[in-house]
Amino acid sequence: MKNQLAPFLKAGCLEAGCDEAGRGCLAGPVVAAAVILPPDFTHPKLNDSKQVNEKNRLLLRPIIEEAAIAWGIGMVSNQEIDQINILNASFLAMHRALDQLKVQPEHLIIDGNRFKKYRTLPHQCIVKGDGKFTSIAAASVLAKTYRDDFMLRIAADYPEYAWDKNKGYPTMAHREAIMAHGQTPWHRLSFRLLSTQLSFDF
Repeated sequence: MKNQLAPFLKAGCLEAGCDEAGRGCLAGPVVAAAVILPPDFTHPKLNDSKQVNEKNRLLLRPIIEEAAIAWGIGMVSNQEIDQINILNASFLAMHRALDQLKVQPEHLIIDGNRFKKYRTLPHQCIVKGDGKFTSIAAASVLAKTYRDDFMLRIAADYPEYAWDKNKGYPTMAHREAIMAHGQTPWHRLSFRLLSTQLSFDF
């Protein structure tokens, strides 16, 4: 079924869509993207990145980057996440992505239900916005692919954790690897790295 993404929330202004990836992971950074698209941009494969397979996400990334009026990527490390918490880190990643835009937007649409104001720009939070608006869907694809690229690079140094497959998400195999091999410098120490099912009873 063809998706029906709206081109914008507010007509007649430069609107940037923002989304993040990696919020629920046990390891690695949280990565956000901000994208300003022309109002007539469409692509039949574009959707919330969770609904798009890896092959199509990688196909979409250069198309989005080429078509965008402006786009930016922001990253917040696992150490920063531990210091400021994942919610604030998600906001910071979006702010850093917005900092990278070569064109200043006039309005922001944010995936989710909370956001920390960026400069003086008006914004609107939209729950499940990555499945509703083209620019947020595009941002979700960029955030996901850039974060996946990062996890693939560090996976080579820590093959036991299978980050090439789980990308740092809390799979059973990932938690079992943490129990067997301990934490790495890429793990978020403020997160519960082991589930109660894997904890030893003393």
